[in-house]
Parts: sequence; C-alpha cells; structure tokens
Amino acid sequence: MTTVIQGKGLQKSFGEREILKDVSFDIRKGEKIGLVGWNGAGKTTLVKILLNKIEPDKGSVTMWPPDLSLGYLPQSTDYSLSIDFELSEYGEKLMETSKLLGLQIERWDEEDLAHLSGGERLKLYLAKIWANAPEFLILDEPTNHLDMQGVNWLIEEVNDYAGASIIISHDRYFLDETVTKVFEIEEGRLKVYEGNYTAYRDEKHRQYEQEKRDYEKQQRKVGMIEKQISTFKNWSEKAHRQAGKGGSNAENRQMGLREFERAKAKKKDNQIKSKLKRLNLELSKHEVTKPKKEKSVSFHFESIHKRGNRILDAKGIMKQFGDRVLFEKSHFYVKHGERIGLLGSNGAGKTTFIKMLLNEETLTKGSLWISESTKIAYLSQDVGDLPGEKTPLEYLDLEDRQQETNARTIFANMGIQNEILQKPISQLSLGERTRIKLIHMILKEYDVLILDEPTNHLDLPSREELERTLSSYTGTLIIVSHDRYLIEKLCTKLLIIEKSKIQQIEMGLKEYEERRMNKEKQEDQNVLEEIAIIETKITELLGKISYLTAGTVEYDQIDKELLMYMEKKRKL
Repeated sequence: MTTVIQGKGLQKSFGEREILKDVSFDIRKGEKIGLVGWNGAGKTTLVKILLNKIEPDKGSVTMWPPDLSLGYLPQSTDYSLSIDFELSEYGEKLMETSKLLGLQIERWDEEDLAHLSGGERLKLYLAKIWANAPEFLILDEPTNHLDMQGVNWLIEEVNDYAGASIIISHDRYFLDETVTKVFEIEEGRLKVYEGNYTAYRDEKHRQYEQEKRDYEKQQRKVGMIEKQISTFKNWSEKAHRQAGKGGSNAENRQMGLREFERAKAKKKDNQIKSKLKRLNLELSKHEVTKPKKEKSVSFHFESIHKRGNRILDAKGIMKQFGDRVLFEKSHFYVKHGERIGLLGSNGAGKTTFIKMLLNEETLTKGSLWISESTKIAYLSQDVGDLPGEKTPLEYLDLEDRQQETNARTIFANMGIQNEILQKPISQLSLGERTRIKLIHMILKEYDVLILDEPTNHLDLPSREELERTLSSYTGTLIIVSHDRYLIEKLCTKLLIIEKSKIQQIEMGLKEYEERRMNKEKQEDQNVLEEIAIIETKITELLGKISYLTAGTVEYDQIDKELLMYMEKKRKL
C-alpha cells in the first residue's frame, strides 16, 4: 500500500514542556487512523504540524504527492461559513450533501447562515469538506453536535472514502465503526495499535497485564538473589571475624585455622560479587520497568431520596412556535431512579423540553407536573455560559475551608492541576470548563441529573470514568447524547421525539433499534406480499379486458377496477 504521509523523528516543546518526543509514523493510502490520548497529550500539536500551521523543533513530515490536498474539520462550532459556497463549482454538491445530513436550508444567504445552530453549522462545514473532495481527511471531533442521522451518514462516508484519514474523536462507537488503526500519544511518544477502538483498548489492557506479570516475576527473582547475597554477606562477615580473632599462644599456633577462615571469607566475597554482577547484567539486558497504571478520573455523585416514586408526569403536552409544532398529544412519566435517554434529530425539540423541565419554557397545551421536592442539576452542552472573568474556585462560591478542600481533591482526581484554579475560566479549554461544571454539580445535593451531551469535550478515559460513576448513581438520569456507547450502557428507557410527538419506550436503545428494524423488515415484507397479490390481480384483469370491446359496460367496469389496483400499487 502506498505511503501518503510519513513523519520522522518529530519533536516539539512549548517552553520547558516537551509535547512530542521522537514521533515517527507512516500513513498509507486508504488507512483510517484514530488519534487518541488524554486532553493535552499532543494530538492537536501533531495535527497542526501536518497542516503546516506550526513547525516541529526537530524531524520532518513528507507527503506524496507534495501538494496532497487536505480536508480539515477543526474542533469548534465557530466554523467559517460564507455565502460564496453557492457561487463555487461545488454548490450543487454542497446542497446535496447537506440534505443527506438532514440539513434543510431553502435559501443560501448570510442571514440564514447567521441563525444556524452549532449542530447545523457543523453539518454544513462537513458538507463543504466533502464537496471539495480532498485526498486526505483530518477530522477533529466530527460527531460533536451531530444527531444519529448525521453520525450514520458520516460513518458511511468515511468508510466509502478512498483516501486516508486521521480522526480525533472521543466517540467510541464512531471510532469502532470507522478506524482500522489507532495512534496513541502518551507522554510524548506515539504507539501504533491495529484494529478499531475496542481492539485498541483490549490490546492495551492485555499489554498492561502482561507487563505487570513480567515485572512481578522479575521482582521475585531480584528478591531471591538479594536474599542469597544477604546470606553470603552474613557468612562473609562471620568468616572475617573468625579470621581476625586473637587467642592464646596455643590457639595462635594453629595458623591453619585462621588461614582457612580468611580463605572462606574471600570465597564468600567473590560469590557476592559474582551474584551482583549477574543480577546487574541481567537487569541491563532484560530489565522490566514497573508498568504505569492508566490515569484515572474520579467523579462522585450521590442521591439520598427513595427510588420508585414518580417525579414527573406529562399529560397531553404540546409545544408550538408560530405555525411549527415541536410535539403534541404526548403522555409519559418518569420515576425516581430511572435512567432515560432523550433522543431526537437536531431541531426536534430536545432542548425546548429540557427548558420546560427547568421551568424556563412554558407549555402551549397540556400539563407537566414535577414534584416540588425534586432538586434538578443541569449540565448544558454550552460551556460558554460560565463567567469567563472568574476563576474556577470563585465560580464554585465555596462557603468554608472544608468545601474548598473537597473541591481541590475533586479537581486533582479529574486531572486538573492546581495552577488552573487561579486562571480565569475564559482561558481554559472546553474540556476543563466541562469538568468545572461537573464539579459544581458534585458539590450540590440533587435528585435528578439532566446531562446535555455530557461527554462532549471529555477525553476517552474521562468518558469511561463518568460512565462507571453514573452506573452507580442512585438518582434519576435524563441524558441527551449522540454518544451511543453512553446511551446503550446507561439508559434502560427512552423518550424519543419524532413525528411531532414524545414517545416513551420501555427499553434500551439497542433493543429498541433491533425491534424497530425487525418491524420495518416485516412491514417491507408485508408490502411486497401485498404488491405481489395486486400484480396478480392486475394480470388477471388485463387478461379479461383484452377479450372485451371498449365502451361496453363490462369493459368500463374492469377498466375502472384495473385503474384502482394500479393506483394502489403506485402508492405502495
């Protein structure tokens, strides 16, 4: 397979911090690479070097051909969009791709673009990249803000794409479905794993366990040799003491005994030196360093209320903006302790429904009862609503030293360094801001967590730790997310907004989709059977009418019946 990009000995430092250390790699045509690592590990730095936005301190990047065209999706919702798309030679392709992504824009003007949501802007930017048909793709968090229709479209497009691509993503489902190789950056080094994300995690865990066993085996051997050396030292010291002892004249005449002890002491000294030499030689050739345990991130959520009681009851609720009905005639309830995935395409009304739960939006019709004793915590996907001028500690508004100690402990568990606590929030990364919001929730008492895209901006280890923590949370979870892993793992029930209705589903996402697919297959089969019956009837009527004279009563009757069956077939 032809190499399209090669990196050799790449090194990059910012101040005293070394980000990349002797990074080398080959990317071949058609390869789909998942680039993973903790936030701040160096993924974006490597991408910027590939895009020629920054220069490495050492090393080189070679591309074949040298003018290889790159399609780049940055990690941002503030994408640069303008009306000149329509004037470009790709305008028609852009419109076509936009529709496949579920983006319905009737007119292309600056006002339309200005009012697009983050998800819609992302879709349009993806459509722009695809319309320009690049030879190499770099996608940084491409599924952020995409609904499931958009994610599925992108999976198909990436898999059909003939060129190579680098994908930075914390969406494990997306990585599993698209990448065939994983580049992991850890402590400045790049390591390559074959297979998708799940294969990478399995192999990384296997390697850790193997290194742990090898290290423990080595330590047992080192311990055994050190014990032997200690025994020899004791014997040597005893022999030296015996050889140096003075005695009576009669004893001193027994020179042979003292010489014997000296010889024995010398022999033990030589054995010690030999053992130490063999140990050092073996360690220099085959030393196994203690494997580093993966960083962990700790979240702690508590809920003190009893499970099972209804906390929310919706009866015939409707929400309408002008002529547009988001949902109507919707009935459902939520019990304390349930884990619910709130799903729907972009613009279906998920955010509006959340605002109703938070008493920020009113109903058009119906009733929505929420228990007065229920305390709700809300994590929005917009981290831009934090006070940028405040530091994290000022934002948390801690009442006493104990709370501050708890907060600092949680920050440390989340991998946020102490110096970050002194910076204004406006200077922090999106991932750091998301964690600050989570900490704010942790320090409060609550019964319900409404999490709107909670894994956006979190790196992969943080996502997995958040899942483990939410699995043991005893309160009510309402999760809006396009992270399929998160929904499948945590949510046992669904609220789905589609066809202008909120529908309650008493099962998880995987089971629901399987049943829906089976139902659609059965419906398709029923339709095919019905069409076959209609076609048989049409053939029979055509046979009859061919023997009749036009204009007769019988001819007109059969002709009318024939037209009816043809219309039925057309509709099916």
